[in-house]
Amino acid sequence: MKTLVWATISLLTFFPSAARAQSNHNQVLALYSTRRDAEFSIVGEDELPRILNVGLASNLDYYSEFIDLSRFPDPGSKTAFRDFLRQKYRDIHFDLVVALQDAAIEFVNGFGATLFPETPIVYLTNRPLTTRRPNSTGLVQERNFAATIGLLRQLEPEVTRVYVVIGAADADKAYEQTVRQQLDRSAFGSGLTFTYLSGLTTTDLVQRLSQLPKGSAVYYILVNEDGAGKRFHPLDYVDRVAAAANAPTYCWVDSAMSHGIVGGSLYTQRDAVRQVGEVAVRVLRGESADSIPVAVLNLNVNQVDWRQLRKWRIDEARIPAGTLVKFRDPTAWDRYKTYILAVLTVVVLQMGLIAGLLIQRTRRRRAEAELRGNRNELRASYERNRDLGARLLNAQETERSRIARELHDDICQRMLLLTIDLESLPRRDGEGTATGAVEAARDIARSLHSLSHRLHPARLRVIGLVAALERLCAEVSRAGLAVLFEHRAVPSTLPPDLMLCVFRIVQEALQNAIKYSRASEVLVRVAGAPGELRLTVIDDGVGFDVDAAWRNGVGLISMVERVETIGGVLEIRSTPGTGTSVAAVIPLRIDQPSGQALQSALTI
Repeated sequence: MKTLVWATISLLTFFPSAARAQSNHNQVLALYSTRRDAEFSIVGEDELPRILNVGLASNLDYYSEFIDLSRFPDPGSKTAFRDFLRQKYRDIHFDLVVALQDAAIEFVNGFGATLFPETPIVYLTNRPLTTRRPNSTGLVQERNFAATIGLLRQLEPEVTRVYVVIGAADADKAYEQTVRQQLDRSAFGSGLTFTYLSGLTTTDLVQRLSQLPKGSAVYYILVNEDGAGKRFHPLDYVDRVAAAANAPTYCWVDSAMSHGIVGGSLYTQRDAVRQVGEVAVRVLRGESADSIPVAVLNLNVNQVDWRQLRKWRIDEARIPAGTLVKFRDPTAWDRYKTYILAVLTVVVLQMGLIAGLLIQRTRRRRAEAELRGNRNELRASYERNRDLGARLLNAQETERSRIARELHDDICQRMLLLTIDLESLPRRDGEGTATGAVEAARDIARSLHSLSHRLHPARLRVIGLVAALERLCAEVSRAGLAVLFEHRAVPSTLPPDLMLCVFRIVQEALQNAIKYSRASEVLVRVAGAPGELRLTVIDDGVGFDVDAAWRNGVGLISMVERVETIGGVLEIRSTPGTGTSVAAVIPLRIDQPSGQALQSALTI
């Protein structure tokens, strides 16, 4: 060891520029009590520079050294290490020294006055300090070995023997002394005994661990060197112990997790380094180290390895609340939680949509059923009204026929006899007949005859629809209105009810033109088409408001009802100042027998 240190010092002397690099950055030296490849050193080198860089905005020059007492226990190595640091950092004034764990703190207390005069110290110690060095502050994290036994008893209450594994190195023996003191003071009851497997050769230890009695557990503390003088990395030795033991293995530090241990109340080294780094940043930012009180930490956390619980069949229900379970195999929920939630969301939405559609379908069917019922009722009402309209029209035509027959057969005949009688009377002056009275009687007879034919067009049955309409148009034209009649492809034989319907529509339209339209010309057109008959009556009168006319008169309603009675459609178009158009489309039903009432109504 001395040879190595002096060789390093010689190199630094030969190349002094390597140690004289100066900067305006904060100069920080971290002293570790562990070897460079120890887990605590690895965690410290990962966390501490990062925390300092963040806290100082990258204004940092960071250095680290390692006091490896486990492999170099010779007391002279401390002096050599002091000389090494003095030569290596002779041109650097440190703004802070961080002493991590007990060996580094002892070194700083012994040589710090000469190596780092007036430099503040931040330390992390595992035991309470009896004295506090000036210009220093730090954190105290006492190692708690008894807490792991408390967790062990909760997980495995059937355990009665605990085998404590400790190495033969001086550092290992120092740990053993602390462990014995804590376990002897702990209140675990008389049902638990401790057996210390310390200082054994690896071969003997493996044999003992493989033959442990039932109700046993293994507690691994530290092995840097076995009884045969062979040196080991402490974490590598955990793997050997856990593999050899026929009982669950526990530990006290978190670096042993994933090395075969069940778990324990584990000292979390990363948290310790982070808190040291935070205190160091405060000092580097200008706070006096003496003004920062020493904090006592409790960084032990109950942790278990889920794989080892399964291996040793330890009931998970015994795990205390707040225990960190690591390395648990993810369940289907853990692996596919996002997808499951997405699928469930889609399914719920689809179910909601389906439910909504079903409800909507039920409501729609109910509404459709109500609509069908209303439609059927409406259709029945419509049919009743239509039938009633037809009956009324038939009754009207029958009554018209009767009145026409009475006028023709009775009144007209009487007027004829009266005229004859008047012609046979002598004149009042004795010279001839009463000429004036005869002419008046003849006019009355002609009016009655015309009224008879208007009430019922008996000529329809005899001369047909076209001829009857021609005569009607001619009669209206003689009344002072020019009526133009056109016909095309009108069947020669039509049902009586159809002929009567067309005749009445034309008659009503012409009467309206005479009375209201003040038209000078009217066009009446009748045309046959496949399966239907088309009627159009157009005048050039003043027109009218169709909507208002529906409310004020019965003539238009009568025309519509007549057309609908025989299954046709009537359309009336008119606006004030544009004349009037009446158009009807009537289906041809030549082979359909006419109604008895209409048939009789056509006979005088």
